Amino acid sequence: MNTAMEVYKPGSFDLTHKLTVEKHGHTALVTINNPPANTWDRESLIGLKQLVEHLNRDDDIYALVITGQGQKFFSAGADLNLFADGDKARAQEMARRFGEAFEALRDFRGVSIAAINGYAMGGGLECALACDIRIAERQAQMALPEAAVGLLPCAGGTQNLSWLVGEGWAKRMILCGDRVDSETALRIGLVEQVVDSGEARGTALLLAAKVARQSPVSVRTIKPLIQGARERSPNSWLPEERERFVQLFDAQDTREGVNAFLEKRDPQWHNK
Repeated sequence: MNTAMEVYKPGSFDLTHKLTVEKHGHTALVTINNPPANTWDRESLIGLKQLVEHLNRDDDIYALVITGQGQKFFSAGADLNLFADGDKARAQEMARRFGEAFEALRDFRGVSIAAINGYAMGGGLECALACDIRIAERQAQMALPEAAVGLLPCAGGTQNLSWLVGEGWAKRMILCGDRVDSETALRIGLVEQVVDSGEARGTALLLAAKVARQSPVSVRTIKPLIQGARERSPNSWLPEERERFVQLFDAQDTREGVNAFLEKRDPQWHNK
């Protein structure tokens, strides 16, 4: 990729206008673009799922950064107008759409980074929780306020938040409605870095660029091992860790990486 940035064109489907995609080197920059609060709806959730599936098949994409359009909102989550009439069928479909979209994001084969540029509320925070890494601007506010309107986080919030920050803080945020600022989020492990206003996107892209130095085959082999501890004890993964190490020797990139190191040159990855 020679240009620093270009519009990314999936080609295999029509991407909703509520998500914009640019390509920066080996990184796809996804912007939630649904003003005024970058809320998620059926169209954008389907679009995100399809986009991630497409990126998983693109050997030139190693990382994904997701952020919100504008200076105030990363995403305010779901548009509550969708649920005002109490239609259970619509609620069921939306819960499924949220789950499918954010689980696809969670399982993206590369590295995903949330650049939290403002309020990340409800489904907005759940989107960030589905990413591998979170970078928040100082003014950012994060919350899962669903219980205040008689709902609950249905897109991984109860599970992912508890895993990251522990049961106590998860209960404070979900059951008591605590909203946390960026410094608190950093202290409790909800985000990995805090930056000044306007810097989350650029910082996330710089971090994503580091991913291009890593073998993309190694990254997609390692990531499920790290996340697997959520489901099974670490000891149960140790034999599989060794098995997958050996399996990497079938990859072209493994031979390239070792030889590039020995020859004191930069590796040329092929994602194969």
